[in-house]
Amino acid sequence: MSDSDDATARAAETDTDDATARAAETDTDTDTAAEAAAAVEAARKALEEAQAALAQATAQATAQAEVETRAAEGEAPVGGPLDEAQVAAIRDGYAMEGAAIEMGALVNGDARADVPVRIPLAMTNRHGLVAGATGTGKTKTLQVLAEQLSAAGVPVFAADIKGDLSGIAVAGEASEKLLARTAGIGQDWRATAHPTEFYCLGGIGHGVPVRATVSSFGPLMLSKVLGLNKTQESSLGLIFHYADSNGLALVDLDDLRTVIQFLTSDQGKAELAELGGLSSATAGVILRELIAFAADGADAFFGEPEFDTAHFLRTTADGRGVVSLLEVPGVADKPALFSTFLMWMLADLFNDLPEVGDLDKPKLVFFFDEAHLLFRDASKDFLAAITQTVRLIRSKGVGIFFVTQTPKDVPADVLAQLGSRVQHQLRAHTPDDAKALRATVSTYPTSGYDLGEVLTTLGIGEAVVTVMNEKGAPSPVAWTRLRAPQGSMDPAPVETIEATIAASPLMAQYGEVVDRETAHELLTARMSAAEAAEAARTAEEERAEAAARAARDAEKQQDAAQKEYERRMRELQKRDRTTTRTPTRTGRSGGAGGTAGGGGGLGDVVGDALGSRTGQTIVREVLRGIFGTLKRR
Repeated sequence: MSDSDDATARAAETDTDDATARAAETDTDTDTAAEAAAAVEAARKALEEAQAALAQATAQATAQAEVETRAAEGEAPVGGPLDEAQVAAIRDGYAMEGAAIEMGALVNGDARADVPVRIPLAMTNRHGLVAGATGTGKTKTLQVLAEQLSAAGVPVFAADIKGDLSGIAVAGEASEKLLARTAGIGQDWRATAHPTEFYCLGGIGHGVPVRATVSSFGPLMLSKVLGLNKTQESSLGLIFHYADSNGLALVDLDDLRTVIQFLTSDQGKAELAELGGLSSATAGVILRELIAFAADGADAFFGEPEFDTAHFLRTTADGRGVVSLLEVPGVADKPALFSTFLMWMLADLFNDLPEVGDLDKPKLVFFFDEAHLLFRDASKDFLAAITQTVRLIRSKGVGIFFVTQTPKDVPADVLAQLGSRVQHQLRAHTPDDAKALRATVSTYPTSGYDLGEVLTTLGIGEAVVTVMNEKGAPSPVAWTRLRAPQGSMDPAPVETIEATIAASPLMAQYGEVVDRETAHELLTARMSAAEAAEAARTAEEERAEAAARAARDAEKQQDAAQKEYERRMRELQKRDRTTTRTPTRTGRSGGAGGTAGGGGGLGDVVGDALGSRTGQTIVREVLRGIFGTLKRR
């Protein structure tokens, strides 16, 4: 412990006593009492900080003295697998001229505070991997890296799947155990909160909503996410082209589904004929995949206002990088949503950011926690897209760290692009675990460790580290006791998260959903109008057909009446002939009007008939037949 540390602690105690005395001497004046209380509180905090610094300095001095004593006596640290020459090689391998991210200290039996392990800040855009079994400290390692990047002025993005990272927004709490550990590795631990912004996907969860439009996502990436073949991908590109050419905004998945349904209708087929058409079978496949995609939660991600990924590149007024935490609850059973968002974000940044080459520090560092979700059930095209993005985005000044349980979760082509590796404990309880362990060991440079044994015996908060040094060469493999986060290791209180979200200036811009007229509304109205016109046309055709049927029926009735009239007339003529052949009583007597001389005819018969009841009945039936009133028999 230095004299200055001791003096600082004594001064803090004196300030506290003086402040307490001043508070006791104050009268009942409200302002004076408030000032006194504030002074007491400030002094109390100063005392706590001074005491923590004193305890840490004492522990660090003790640990350093022990190391120096053993070194002076020519002794290696207790139980160390490496000799002093190998330790010196590791010390030289992690000596950095420029800014660096402090990872921790070498473990060689005991922790060696004189052999720090670090990652060059300029090399964090060469990507990295943090791996290890559940409960071995991966998330805390991620937090340590994020805190130091933020302090160095580098913005950070991380998907906070379990909510464990939210504590980065809250200052940590000192304890005797924590200070003893940090002192033993040479860490000057101070409780520190870091600037944090909380996000959520499409308004599901707590945070500023992050949304994207289907149009900005594009047909190529969407095809890869949906696992479409080349023919289906080409058809999806045609659908996007039609929508763009006709001013149909594709904002959400409903818009895309509506366009596909329209283009497979009779009206849409005619409009698309000049562009080659869309087969019903292909449209059916795309629609089924979209339904499954939406069921995975993707509907929540697509919408407006679309998020500008440039917000992830922010720094504070004092030069610290903002830590952007995306809350993705329940993402374990929705890997498509998780991978979709991440790929959209990387693609958007890649398109917007200029080429910058190698910088002193990256513009942004991504941490993909639970990275196996990104690659689960991914198509070959999707994996190829990820590999290409990881390979090329480095030149845009963006670094990517994958955090997962085992390196085998990450495809080999992606793994080959990662410059830094932090491997926590691996477990080999099954034959598959043992095989994965051997595969992991084979990927490390030659070292003085039996890595198969070391990787299965690492303690919590320890890892085997190798990074890309400032010259671009791999550093020596180092068994490392990692630094402790300066923020809280527990999730931040809900009240703190809610207050941070409410105070965010981004909520005014992205908090409310924008529901404007898009392809779904336009085409739905268009198809409804077409359906109404078709219904009107059908009704008119039905009315015309009914009128035609009525005319045909009237014509048939007229024909029937005519035929009935003719039949009746024939009957009358037949009766006339019968009457003519039969002489009347007057004729036989030879009186006037007789028929002996062939006088009389049809007119006379009809005239006589009309005067009789029988004749009247016949005429009435004929008239009924003419006017269609004759009953059917």
